[in-house]
Amino acid sequence: MGLYFSSVGLDQADQRASVVGALAGVASLLLAVYGMLASRATPTPASAEDTLAAAKKALTSAVSQQWRTEATIRSLDDPEPIPVSWHLIDDVGLMDHPRLVGEHLLTFTGSSDQVQKLARAFRALARRRLVITGGLGTGKTTLAIQLLLELLSSGADTADPVPVLLPVNGWDTTAHPRLHDWLAARLTVDYPALNAAEFGTNAAKALVTHGHILPILDGLDEIPEQARVSVISALNRHLAKEDQFILTTRTTEFATAVEHAGDVLTAAAVIAPAVITPADAETYLRTTLPPVPRHDWTPVWAALHSASCPGLSRLAETALGLWLIRTVYIPAADPAPLTGPQAQQETTLRAHLLDHLIAAVIDSRPPSSDPAEHFRPRTAWNPDDARAYLAYLARVLQQHNTYDLAWWQLAQHTLSHTARRHAARRSGLVSGLAAGIAAGLMSGLTVGLTVGSTVALAGWVVSGTRSTETPGYADLRLSGRTADLVKRLRSFLAVGLLGGLWVGFSFVIAGAPSFVIAGGFAFGLASGLTVGVISWAEKPASSTAAITPLSSWKADRGLARLRAITSGLAFGIAAGIAAGLMAGIAAGLIAGLIGGLMGGLAGGLDAGNHHGWLAYTFAVRRLAKEEHLPRKLMAFLDDAHRLGLLRTVGPIYQFRHAELQDHLAALPPPSSKPINTTRAPRSTKNAN
Repeated sequence: MGLYFSSVGLDQADQRASVVGALAGVASLLLAVYGMLASRATPTPASAEDTLAAAKKALTSAVSQQWRTEATIRSLDDPEPIPVSWHLIDDVGLMDHPRLVGEHLLTFTGSSDQVQKLARAFRALARRRLVITGGLGTGKTTLAIQLLLELLSSGADTADPVPVLLPVNGWDTTAHPRLHDWLAARLTVDYPALNAAEFGTNAAKALVTHGHILPILDGLDEIPEQARVSVISALNRHLAKEDQFILTTRTTEFATAVEHAGDVLTAAAVIAPAVITPADAETYLRTTLPPVPRHDWTPVWAALHSASCPGLSRLAETALGLWLIRTVYIPAADPAPLTGPQAQQETTLRAHLLDHLIAAVIDSRPPSSDPAEHFRPRTAWNPDDARAYLAYLARVLQQHNTYDLAWWQLAQHTLSHTARRHAARRSGLVSGLAAGIAAGLMSGLTVGLTVGSTVALAGWVVSGTRSTETPGYADLRLSGRTADLVKRLRSFLAVGLLGGLWVGFSFVIAGAPSFVIAGGFAFGLASGLTVGVISWAEKPASSTAAITPLSSWKADRGLARLRAITSGLAFGIAAGIAAGLMAGIAAGLIAGLIGGLMGGLAGGLDAGNHHGWLAYTFAVRRLAKEEHLPRKLMAFLDDAHRLGLLRTVGPIYQFRHAELQDHLAALPPPSSKPINTTRAPRSTKNAN
């Protein structure tokens, strides 16, 4: 450096050394200030036990809130639960030796409308392992939810593990041979609050490892046969004596899996439902009717007891059948069709009820803007349109062998591979052009071309993964997170400053004018600020709010907007400074505006690791144009959930019952427009 300065002459060396010295001085000052702020803002670290207890408390609150809301939407207690009786399974070949399961097995009986007794029986099991079996629509998942809420009730022991319900179809035993590893990975997605800085690193893994999670694995029957065998083998092979679980499955599929696995589930009690008697069915339906019904239900009661309508009698023996009868005909519809010709066959009557289900729930639950009205939609949907939209989604899910509707996978499931690649590559090229213009305004044509081509190339390379990226989270709350923000800004600004100094020094050597030197330095500052803020926002704060499909969609959308705003402000200011030094305030304002717009576009499209919202937005606009789905799809799905047609499991939607999805998927499409029919490599069906 000394040889360089001596070669350019004393005057030039003095000027250029002054620039370098000033930039280095500013960098040192900023680093010192951020260092002091970080040291003051850093709280005293809590003990590992306190941190784990806080994480468990946050998870408990989130799970409780999530499933109490879900129970309200599903009307599980309105006016009271459907009375399904449960008992130990009759086939002793499906359950382990009684002495390994529990000393009081003969008392493991109870009813869904008295779930406290069943919860006590579960707690009395030797290892608290339970398999809930049953046939189609017998209330297996409903009982699992009831047990979850009861185990979380105010009288529960805080030392007990937190029950968390998860679809078992998400467990790939090839990728995660141990249940604990999959649980930890899934918890970080379904409950992002566990990723908060105050819980340390790997809070989800710590909760699982220390036995603070009771997994409720829903839907073993809805995965491929070999996968069911693998799940049973993995549970037996890797669970320790203290590990607990609850598993739901249809009886036939469970029996086949046990036979092929060559072993039962170790120390697990296996229960099955009894059919609902005509008397219990009548009592339940009478309870849901007004004291003075609008129509005469006497023929229905008579048909139930005399079995004169076999289809009605068989349907009323299950929880699903009673729910369909209640939802379609209570409180105001005339129940005459329940004893008509279609009531002679169970399948015919069920199809009749499923045909009228969507219109019935829309008519019975008018829109409401009150957020406390969990069960009311926000928009008045036309029943025919709603039916067409849901049928399209049902066909998409069926063709991809899944019951899980993940909004960020919509592009992957509905658009061809070529269409997804073209859309992602176009966004990469646009972001590269925008970044090039923004950098060019600050640092000249050469830097603009370099930055633009680099960003475009990066966008082109990663474009194939855009439609498969999981949602991100943008959390801008400062409470308890200031120290982390200061730390990240200090780190990334340091990198940006060093990069800016290097660029500035390179221009000094090249004899560039001062505005280009300042632009290079400003570019480094803008990059450091942008990356620092975004990396901080992607780390969520602890929260008792449970993740839902709508909240995860809003969070990912917020992250995309944050990238655009932060990038736009940072690069706009930097471009304004560089242009202002060259041509005055007016040029600086214009350059700042253009640089901000271009920088915001580049940051929103290309920065970060989460682009689910962008891929979703592209897919929805295309599908809405083709009249397959509404333009405001998330609002529609949220309303369908409020109506009880969909249910949520973390950030994923599912149809309320698998039978509803299968029924809608079988309906003929309204047009000949094809949908993406590329099937998934393995089935991931799950619903009950």
